[in-house]
Amino acid sequence: MNFEESKFEDRHLGLRSEQIAEMCSVIGVETLGQLVDQTVPESIRLQRELNLPEAMSEHEYLEHVKGIASRNKVFKSYIGQGYYNTIVPNVILRNLFENPGWYTQYTPYQAEISQGRLESLLNFQTMISDLTGLPIANASLLDEGTAAAEAMHMFYAFKNKSGDEFNQFYVEKGVYAQTLDVVKTRCKVLDIEVVEFDRSTDRIGDKAFGVLMQYPDKTGGVHAIGDDIRALKERGILVAVAADLMALALLTPPGELGADVVLGNSQRFGVPMGFGGPHAAYFSTGEEFKRAIPGRIIGVSIDAHGNRALRMALQTREQHIKREKATSNICTAQALLANMSAMYGVYHGPGGIKRIAGNMHSLAVTLNNALTTAGMKTLNNVFFDTIALSMSSEEIAALKRKSEAMSINFGYLDEGVVVIALDETTSLADIADILNTFDIHRTTEQLKADMQSLNSPITGELVRTSDFMTHEVFNSYQTESKLMRYLKMLENKDLSLVHSMISLGSCTMKLNAASEMIPVSWPEFANIHPFAPRDQWAGYYELIKNFSEYLCEITGFTGCSLQPNSGAQGEYAGLLAIRRYHEANGDHHRNISLIPSSAHGTNPASAVMAGMKVVVVKTDDEGNVDLEDLRALAVQHRDNLSCLMITYPSTFGVFEVSVKEICQVIHDNGGMVYMDGANMNAQVGLTNPGEIGADVCHLNLHKTFAIPHGGGGPGMGPICCNDKLKPFLPGHTKMGDDFAVSSAPYGSASIILISYGYVRMLGGSGLKKATEIAILNANYIKARLEKRFPILYSGAQGRAAHEMIVDLRPYKHLASAEDVAKRLMDYGFHAPTLSFPVAGTVMIEPTESESKDELDRFCDAMLNILAELEEIADGKAAADNNVLVNAPHSLPLVTANEWNLPYSREKAAFPLDYLRHGFKFWVGISRVNNAFGDRNLVCTCPPIEDYINS
Repeated sequence: MNFEESKFEDRHLGLRSEQIAEMCSVIGVETLGQLVDQTVPESIRLQRELNLPEAMSEHEYLEHVKGIASRNKVFKSYIGQGYYNTIVPNVILRNLFENPGWYTQYTPYQAEISQGRLESLLNFQTMISDLTGLPIANASLLDEGTAAAEAMHMFYAFKNKSGDEFNQFYVEKGVYAQTLDVVKTRCKVLDIEVVEFDRSTDRIGDKAFGVLMQYPDKTGGVHAIGDDIRALKERGILVAVAADLMALALLTPPGELGADVVLGNSQRFGVPMGFGGPHAAYFSTGEEFKRAIPGRIIGVSIDAHGNRALRMALQTREQHIKREKATSNICTAQALLANMSAMYGVYHGPGGIKRIAGNMHSLAVTLNNALTTAGMKTLNNVFFDTIALSMSSEEIAALKRKSEAMSINFGYLDEGVVVIALDETTSLADIADILNTFDIHRTTEQLKADMQSLNSPITGELVRTSDFMTHEVFNSYQTESKLMRYLKMLENKDLSLVHSMISLGSCTMKLNAASEMIPVSWPEFANIHPFAPRDQWAGYYELIKNFSEYLCEITGFTGCSLQPNSGAQGEYAGLLAIRRYHEANGDHHRNISLIPSSAHGTNPASAVMAGMKVVVVKTDDEGNVDLEDLRALAVQHRDNLSCLMITYPSTFGVFEVSVKEICQVIHDNGGMVYMDGANMNAQVGLTNPGEIGADVCHLNLHKTFAIPHGGGGPGMGPICCNDKLKPFLPGHTKMGDDFAVSSAPYGSASIILISYGYVRMLGGSGLKKATEIAILNANYIKARLEKRFPILYSGAQGRAAHEMIVDLRPYKHLASAEDVAKRLMDYGFHAPTLSFPVAGTVMIEPTESESKDELDRFCDAMLNILAELEEIADGKAAADNNVLVNAPHSLPLVTANEWNLPYSREKAAFPLDYLRHGFKFWVGISRVNNAFGDRNLVCTCPPIEDYINS
């Protein structure tokens, strides 16, 4: 008798041994090992297996992670500082947050199959615009600190565009400490002076280009900032206000007071704290900044038939176009979390938001009254939900002991200030418990009676008088059944991994296994404050420590930071580590970053953000770095060389044989090597950045380590490095270090769980197998397509890495690459990466999660599209009226009474037989008119009449 354990590897990987053999035969190799040997250069192959724990089954893993969770202590946290307990409505938890139809969507670059999340993000923008009092909002940023840094950078570029030299940014002393640190980090490398000031006593200097205020401030105080803003605006100084979104239901919005930017965190709109993230930051501004606003904007346009359609507008992905001239390197939003916050607004409506905000405020007024009546010294006469107390160090020590014994956390600021920040989950019973920690004893009945007799301190010009969230979408779905159906209606408009493979090269849409996802919403992980005392997050510490060690083992490095909240922020953090290393060695002048012309657009944008000058390195006809050009440039700039940024395998999907020599050239000339880890999923277990010769790399956890894309975020971009750079990794104010690149000490800590589960359930051998299967799947698609389509670039032995580029330029006289991308929607597929890194091409990456039959369906679709192209070439289809130029064929079009196209409805909708057997995804709109949307920018929900008219 044998006992055979269930393996996660068998569930995650899409192939069985017989299918592997079939695919190897098509490729022309005898074994998978032979294919890998032909693909990955021997000179960089690992000579040992990964030293990682043995793989766990899914059941074993969930038991294991329950043990980790039990080591976290879930206290009632009244710490505040931008993080609060919140109630996630169960209808949103079940139907959005825990729903793969929402969390496995890709970024909405293909608008026709993204209308659901685009509508939800438009709702988010509208909600933010309404609450902040400014006309334009983006679809979210990474966190509040990043949003503040982006506002600073936008102001700096705006004020200095005429050649003036404004180099001071003023930050009010009431701004959260973590926000100040992120702003300082960004300013330091740009030689911008950060000046902390007291708004009541200090004058803003003449070199100031911008000011940042907090509303309410970090102690909870609410101040009348209107006169301050108006005075600054009269002097031409731009003003950003970091505002509590919930407070804006009661307080006059800063936009109405004249602020140029309002920013903050939408976390308390239904997103758990998660030990720091992920959460959706918000950012709103005026019309004059609409072409400079960072991140993504969702705009309203029309489709080919004049119907209302949504799409990403204006400067979306502008760093890929402007590269080193880009104003921001932001390429990831927090779409999933923005959708949660938007739906929280939709579910509660303006009345519900006012009720929630009013309850918080009433409880705070009641608490403040009880404290002051007992003789406690409170600091603020006007407040929203946070009470600040002045106490001696001895009193604070005693309070801390007693409160923590009662499983209560308060916030402890500098100079004897204690803050008590209430939230949506706070009740009168909680107020009684809080008072007990001060030896003040009041029953809930007494507190309720007190509440009835008290008045709000928010009066006069502080009181919000304007309406918000008046659009019908915020006033129609306040029952669970209606919101459930609205969520499902939007979900049905979007193609995601629940429908078919998403073959995006360089974006790696692999399976997000349910067992990896389940623990994220457990309260032991979801409800921990990022600034909770150290002994309350022993489970998180174990998770962070172990996962960091696993990443170091996988990368061949010794240092790791989990702080960056996206791949682009990882690039930025890695480059800052290199910069700090050079400065520590007295080489302040080393500021030249060599970047191949094939690099991701975020590479040069990140280099400029890190204070470097970009010098472009040529690539040869095979897509490799031109070694001679690199050598010449490295020697030319050797006195000022900071680093090389290189992606490996290359963006062209090739393992460059000379990569070690490339690294050595840089090191010989005094520079460091930064490896972009976007394609790390082709390295794991076979090679690593340390073996290759790099000094630091970032890892896209949402690419290599199974975090879902969430329709455009969350992302996470940890960096790993060698001993030289280890001392220069990001820190945090809570770690005694002010060099931070995100608001929370460990970035989006709660989703580390997903990648941790991926590693623990696959183990070292499973991770290596996943890499091998990714290479196999890519080469199988290449083998099936290359007889009919030209494939750009391949390795020394004719193999692709984990992705390949299909050249559509030979057919451009018949149809464009975009036509092919849109036609794929009719076949039930999301387009591969379009026109990057080579215009007129598609870059295909299948990942290790896909089965052979899914790969075959995709190949069949591509080959049938080629047949459709040939029909145009042969004159069998009209050049200007065919299935490609008219794609996608929407459900309303195909089912209309009239059909005026010169081919059948069947050819339009069911070009291959598999589509009749459950694989058909019906597109809701026809091709979107992008130019119309940019000419007529609308980025909030239009009046309901517009919907009716369309």
